[in-house]
Amino acid sequence: MKLVGMLDSPFVRRVAISMAVLGIPFEHRSLSVFRTFDEFAKLNPIVKAPTLIEDDGTVLIESTLILDHLDHKVPPDARLMPQRGAERTRALQLVGYALAAAEKTVQIVYERELRPQEKQHEPWLVRLQGQLAAAYDLLEKQIGSADGWLVGNRMMQPDITVAVAWRFTQYILPGMIDPARYPALAAFSARAEALPEFVNAPLE
Repeated sequence: MKLVGMLDSPFVRRVAISMAVLGIPFEHRSLSVFRTFDEFAKLNPIVKAPTLIEDDGTVLIESTLILDHLDHKVPPDARLMPQRGAERTRALQLVGYALAAAEKTVQIVYERELRPQEKQHEPWLVRLQGQLAAAYDLLEKQIGSADGWLVGNRMMQPDITVAVAWRFTQYILPGMIDPARYPALAAFSARAEALPEFVNAPLE
């Protein structure tokens, strides 16, 4: 099984960390959708990260779909998403907010780095920054003063995705989201990033 994509993508990184937590072995192909576009295209002509290639050659894309597929390779009590009830609803809510934060971060970076400066649209950037802050405001309230995991008594997908999204924003947009405004998120992410599964999947 191969996971293709750079770990500086929060979507690739959440899959890599999840596979480690699930105990699913894989080969990581660290290919960029920019710098190694042609090489990536040989594996997946859509050139989308993450790409998961199963041993039988099946290609899957989109991190949430890949993670759902991987969850069903392990027993139900080992899965990273709750299967039913209020816990599943809370997990979906947290993952959704975190993915929104990651997506808005990516959009800001693309607007700043890929679009010529004279064509950048300041009102659009302001809107994106507001959406990014709103996502983290909601996550901060959800985490509160909890010193355990976000859903249940073990690390699950909401924990992984929230921590990965927060670290990504701090790494790629330093200073935009002040950690002092989000002490619960900052503390939670720091605790997660100290775990071996996170340490072994560093931002590149």
